[in-house]
Amino acid sequence: MDLLLSVPIFSYLLGPVLTSWSTSLNLLFFYMTWSTLVLSQPPIIVHLTGILAIRIVFFLIPSLFTLFFDVSLPSLAEGIKHGGRTALPPRDAKALSKLLGLVLLNLVIMTAVEGGLSFAFILGFREPVFKTTTTLPLPWQIFKHVLILLSARETLLYYIHRFILHGKSYRWLSQRHQNYAHAKAGAPFSIRLLADHPAPLLLYRFLPLFLPAVIIRPHILTYFLVLTICTGEETLAMSGYTIVPGIIMGGIVQRSAIHYAGKGTSNYGSWGFLDWINGTSRGRDVLEDVKNEAEKHHVKERSAKTVDQGAEAVQEGVTAFRDGMKVRKSGRKKRHSETSRSSE
Repeated sequence: MDLLLSVPIFSYLLGPVLTSWSTSLNLLFFYMTWSTLVLSQPPIIVHLTGILAIRIVFFLIPSLFTLFFDVSLPSLAEGIKHGGRTALPPRDAKALSKLLGLVLLNLVIMTAVEGGLSFAFILGFREPVFKTTTTLPLPWQIFKHVLILLSARETLLYYIHRFILHGKSYRWLSQRHQNYAHAKAGAPFSIRLLADHPAPLLLYRFLPLFLPAVIIRPHILTYFLVLTICTGEETLAMSGYTIVPGIIMGGIVQRSAIHYAGKGTSNYGSWGFLDWINGTSRGRDVLEDVKNEAEKHHVKERSAKTVDQGAEAVQEGVTAFRDGMKVRKSGRKKRHSETSRSSE
């Protein structure tokens, strides 16, 4: 547990809440913690500790909390669920125990598979999969790698989910996915994120992020950041709650609920862009979410105001330029007349 808590990303995220330190001190504390961890532990331990801590903090704990809420207060929970009562988890102790056992088993399997692949990479190339150094990545490098990893992950997830797990060409995998992930008709709840057969689960919950990361090999902190974003997004998307904040995130939750309620006949991606492009989207369209988000923040009004301010600035510049030209011309005329008088 001490090793889990020593992962600096959590110290960095929780620092502003727990203390009143300035940003500079937080960054210094982050760097010191990270340097201590890297210098005291092998890269593979840092890697496995980080991914396990992220999945526990951003998936397992919130999923267990929402599961307890849904089971303890079903009359209240059904009022804020897509699909109402059909989206509630079973209250039978045996069914819940079986579900939790499958989730914990899959969590261990995902961690073990990633650890095994990372160990094999170290044996083959004599270096860790991700850059595990005390040198922190630069902001532009972080932005570039995050953008690449999220885009690649979304693309792989969509096509694997649609054509392999819900296609007709790979019947064994698609049948296992249907029997486990879609065993219950209705909107999902967060703990069902890992409630699938291990084979299809690794294909569309693990491979779409890990494979691109192995190809570009970012700094391990960048990988942790992307894993945190994806884990948090997936946990919220599977919650089934209608009160998830944010128009875009609310649309993702709704599309996930429709996917599970419809037994996987639509909405195969996470964000909805590829579903919109390929015509497999149902429910609130992703472009509608973007439009509503823009209207919420008055993007049009701000854009018009910015244009008006820009036009005013240009006009002021032109006026100032003209006035300056007039002043210079009058100055030259005055000097010319003075020169003429003196020569006379």
